[in-house]
Amino acid sequence: MSREKYQSAKEAADLLEVSEATVQHWIKDGELRAIDIGRGWRIRSHDLDAFLEGHATRPAGTTNGGGGTVEQPDEAGAHSTKGPKT
Repeated sequence: MSREKYQSAKEAADLLEVSEATVQHWIKDGELRAIDIGRGWRIRSHDLDAFLEGHATRPAGTTNGGGGTVEQPDEAGAHSTKGPKT
C-alpha cells in the first residue's frame, strides 16, 4: 500500500491557480494522471510534477528563439553565453 500523499483535483487546481474543471479536463483527456477514489480524483505529487515538466515551454537556461542568449558548455565544461551574431 502506498503511503504517498495524494491531492484532490481542487487542491491541485488551487496550487496551479486554475479552475477545478480545468484539472478534471486534463485528467479526462489523459494529460494528467489521477486515480478515481471515492468521491473524486486523487493526484500523486509525482504525477503533477511530471505533468508540469511535460508542459514546460523550454528547458531551463535557454530562451525561446527571438535572438536571445543561450548558455552552452564549452569543451572544458564551463558555461559560456552565446548570443545572436551582429
